[in-house]
Amino acid sequence: MSNLKDKTIVITGAAMGPGLATAYECAAKEANLALIDFNEASLEKTKNSH
Repeated sequence: MSNLKDKTIVITGAAMGPGLATAYECAAKEANLALIDFNEASLEKTKNSH
């Protein structure tokens, strides 16, 4: 992934696995994220971890 600054990215399954890894990678590249997952508790942990 190249320059994601100021891009908006929607990630489904963002609480674990590949979705979580993608969320971390995009956050590190300063993207705006819309995170979606049916496991609300795990998703909250994801949102609060970075």
